[in-house]
Amino acid sequence: MDKKCIVIFMNEDAAQTYNGKPLMLQDALFCPVLNWCMRAWMKKGVMRFFVVCDGAYSEEVLACVPQGAAALVGSEEDYRRDIGEFAAGRWVEEIREAMMPVGSMMLSFHTVPELIRLQQAVKEDIAVFHQNTGVNVLDIDSTYIDPRVTIGAGTTILPGTILRGHTVIGAGCEIGPNAMIVDCEIGDGCVVNASQAYESVLGRQVQVGPYAHIRPHCQVGDGCKVGAYVEIKNAVFGRGTKLSHLTYVGDADVGSGVNFGCGTITSNYDGFRKHRTVIGDNAFIGCNTNLVPPVTVHDGAYIAAGTTVTRDVEADALAIGRVRQESRPGWAKARRALAAQGKEKKNN
Repeated sequence: MDKKCIVIFMNEDAAQTYNGKPLMLQDALFCPVLNWCMRAWMKKGVMRFFVVCDGAYSEEVLACVPQGAAALVGSEEDYRRDIGEFAAGRWVEEIREAMMPVGSMMLSFHTVPELIRLQQAVKEDIAVFHQNTGVNVLDIDSTYIDPRVTIGAGTTILPGTILRGHTVIGAGCEIGPNAMIVDCEIGDGCVVNASQAYESVLGRQVQVGPYAHIRPHCQVGDGCKVGAYVEIKNAVFGRGTKLSHLTYVGDADVGSGVNFGCGTITSNYDGFRKHRTVIGDNAFIGCNTNLVPPVTVHDGAYIAAGTTVTRDVEADALAIGRVRQESRPGWAKARRALAAQGKEKKNN
């Protein structure tokens, strides 16, 4: 049962701030120190926190409060007035130094260099924790894992990987080398190779990279491929859809089993507004296709390479929109002869 209320004083004197921000709001492995501390205290049964700080930091402080905890933010005057009711008979412990949980201890620090040294220790602790739960962290020195990250057993984390925020990675994945993943949910059996992903959801058995960029608000279905030099943004992809290379798809709803050829783009921005592209199941999008939304490509449609699509394409139809090829016999030979004559005149 919760018998304690922690009161944290964020002093604003020079010894407790860095670049104008309290030390407890500095990041350690991408996570504010205050969040580290609150989660550590919650593991010991503390569920109530009162943070005394300048009102300018209130929103940032509240963003640090873990789910399930109760917290108030206010001035010292607010604290003296409200703590009796908020603590409700609990023992009140006041914290007046910046602190960082390291192992089972809470260590105080007074400068950012001291925090960086503590960060190195907890960095190794996090990696070892995941190793003990069945995660293969290949190189602890070159891997950075936010304490809020969850990783399934059997996953391999290759060197150069950075995992941030509330990222959840499933079992049996391979992440890295040189991957950055922020606030994503990644299903079992995925591969993310030398790529970046932000605020998105990947299903099971998804292949990403190398050098792919998954921007926020994407949902990538099971078995999809987001290949080399592909960028996606605010888009939904059904099961088994493949974007193998050199493609941009933004603001789109894409069905299952769709194949995107190299060089395809959605021209989603007209200079004033964003528009969505809709592509049905099992459509084939040829190389160097420009999709100019708002436009719908229905199920099973086939877009010929080099086409600019400006109107809806009906199901199972072929859309082709390119200049008809012409052949002019002897043109190249004549052009070379003309060039040779010009060169000869210049030399004379």
